Amino acid sequence: MSVSDPIADYLTIIRNGCKAHFDYVDIPASKMKQNITEVLSNQGYIKKFITIEDGKQGILRVWLKYNDDGEPVIKKIMRVSRPGRREYAGAKKLPRVRENLGIAVMTTPQGVMTAREAARRNVGGEVLCYIW
Repeated sequence: MSVSDPIADYLTIIRNGCKAHFDYVDIPASKMKQNITEVLSNQGYIKKFITIEDGKQGILRVWLKYNDDGEPVIKKIMRVSRPGRREYAGAKKLPRVRENLGIAVMTTPQGVMTAREAARRNVGGEVLCYIW
């Protein structure tokens, strides 16, 4: 039985685009992917993104960000919670990524946000990925 993980596919497309130094990548859209992309944009890991309607599910076009030396801003992007093994964090034990140099993206009852934002709002949830 094959199990698909669209979030892992999304992260892999971004990871491969950064390694290949693409200006932008196109990703099949979903509401969850759009919310994660919004968090990445707000945190400064990507330049911008748009949603392109194609008559089906849509496409997210994400412009990747590089520093002055041409190195990708996203050094590592790692899936944490998977369909086979979900990882949850309570409001009192939220993850810290690289001593707060990176971010943990979480889905909470109040929406998709970083672990720092979840700590401010005192909510827990499922840890989707780590980015630094």
